[in-house]
Amino acid sequence: MVADWVRCERCADLIFGKRFARTLRVCPDCGWHSPLTARQRLDQLLDAGSAAPLGEVRPLHDPLEFTDTRPYPERLAAARARTGLTEAVICVRGRVEDRPVVVAAMDFRFLGGSLGCGVGALVCEAARTSLARRLPLLLVTASGGARMQEGTLALMQMAKTAQAMAELDEAGILTVSLITDPTYGGVAASFATLADVIVAEPGARLGFAGPRVIEQTTGERLPEGFQTAEFLMAHGMVDDIVPRSALRATLSRLLSLGAPPVRPHATDTPRAPDPPYAEPHASPDGHPDPSPPGGRGAEGTGGAEGAVVRRVEDVAERDAWEAVRGARHPDRPTVMDYLGHILDDFQELHGDRLAEDCPAVVGGPGLLAGRAVMVIGQHKGGPSLMERQAHRFGMPAPSGYRKAARLMRMAAKLGLPVVTLVDTPGAHPGPAAERGGQVVAIAENLRLMSRLPVPIVAAVVGEGGGGGALALAVADRVLISAGGVYSVISPEGCAAILWKKPEAAQAAAAALRPAPRELLRLGVVDGVVPEPPGGAHRDPAEAAALVGDALAETLSELVPWDPDRLLRARAERFRRFGLDTGLDTGIRAGYGGAQPHTGRDAS
Repeated sequence: MVADWVRCERCADLIFGKRFARTLRVCPDCGWHSPLTARQRLDQLLDAGSAAPLGEVRPLHDPLEFTDTRPYPERLAAARARTGLTEAVICVRGRVEDRPVVVAAMDFRFLGGSLGCGVGALVCEAARTSLARRLPLLLVTASGGARMQEGTLALMQMAKTAQAMAELDEAGILTVSLITDPTYGGVAASFATLADVIVAEPGARLGFAGPRVIEQTTGERLPEGFQTAEFLMAHGMVDDIVPRSALRATLSRLLSLGAPPVRPHATDTPRAPDPPYAEPHASPDGHPDPSPPGGRGAEGTGGAEGAVVRRVEDVAERDAWEAVRGARHPDRPTVMDYLGHILDDFQELHGDRLAEDCPAVVGGPGLLAGRAVMVIGQHKGGPSLMERQAHRFGMPAPSGYRKAARLMRMAAKLGLPVVTLVDTPGAHPGPAAERGGQVVAIAENLRLMSRLPVPIVAAVVGEGGGGGALALAVADRVLISAGGVYSVISPEGCAAILWKKPEAAQAAAAALRPAPRELLRLGVVDGVVPEPPGGAHRDPAEAAALVGDALAETLSELVPWDPDRLLRARAERFRRFGLDTGLDTGIRAGYGGAQPHTGRDAS
């Protein structure tokens, strides 16, 4: 229903309600495109009566038992009551001018369209349906970013959805993104920008960090129209800007390309339902992990022996805020310190072959315990402020992600295992990074790593911040140093958004649960690397030796695997994140609402 009169949010003119409905909720005077709900979007785009709901999924329910100013379950219940939806996306099969398509349409009203376990599972189910039926996939995005209340499990949905997009690429199935206002954060840096064709509504904003965050962080005043569809078009980041009145015709033309040739492919047949959430000590292919549990009895462990601690009970509990402060300690070893100790014959390689050499990302081939590997890491710089500034505090520019991708492709060509060392506050918050295509660069890395046919081991050796960290951590095995942290957002950022006050950072840290023990419990990491007593900064050489031992041991498990086994196991590792008991048992992913899910914590 439309009110009798509607005031335009851009030009402030009054619009007769029936006329506003006829123009598809676009101001006839200034062209302002008003926000639409997911149902309104599907009604406008799809042929009448063609929408058929997809299957059901059961995501984890409040996996962190998160509370900010109110408990997360209360927020979910309120969002469901207010919108009539079970999650921030609706997935259907339908037709556009009689051309078949699978659609995942997001709804910003539901917790800001945030990407959590439920949204990730539903988008992946839409991709699976496209793959099984060989139909084009249309993604209609509207999001503020990853869902902070679900912590690193929300972050994993970026990798999970990127992996699903990669499978569609390999099968030759057309993917199209329709960017609506706004599309930010984890959605922008994953499935939204991985489509074959990206179209945007006029004025729609797309970026990793929002303008307010960028201005507050950098002190720079942003140019008029920054991050809008028109800005993105001028910088080569979208294919076209299409007004709402022309969307159906445009999409119909694009979908006519979406009848791919039938070709044999391992993922062409429908997959079985996802298994229940797996315990972290199980290997990704479901078999018991043959590696011994426990650690070397150093800082952060319970005293068991071995290069990697794999049991939750062997990892010491840490206060979350103290863990964050420890991971940021200025005297912690840098990535270059680690490389100097654990590699022989390291040859650093430079440049992204397009724009520049990003000093925040270092990498090249070397020998790890006698085995040739490609190592890539985020380098914060030395102890001095000048040195850290020179290395951008470990926050890569888009060229850094592209350099990493170039080295990973080289590793695949030469058959070298890939080792990544993660130590970054997150993606760079500056306007230059946005102009340079940061969201696309991160998303491309997620897709590339999900299908790289060589073993990948990632180690979070300090800070693992959001999408900037995940861009180097889509791996077969993910380790974390006992003094490291890994989170969807910084505690300060979370506090500013949810508590509305930066001084709530300690409470936010406790809610986010970024310390190793909790990450191991959730299965986000596969093992914890011990540190010297007092922390890595007390004895950098010993800390590096411990990391080197853990990497060598973990690689030795993976190197015998053939590429097909690696890719299957890696796909399963990320596919299970955020699911409880698989498909067809829980939330209705339909063209409408359902009863709220009150499932269990699968840990």
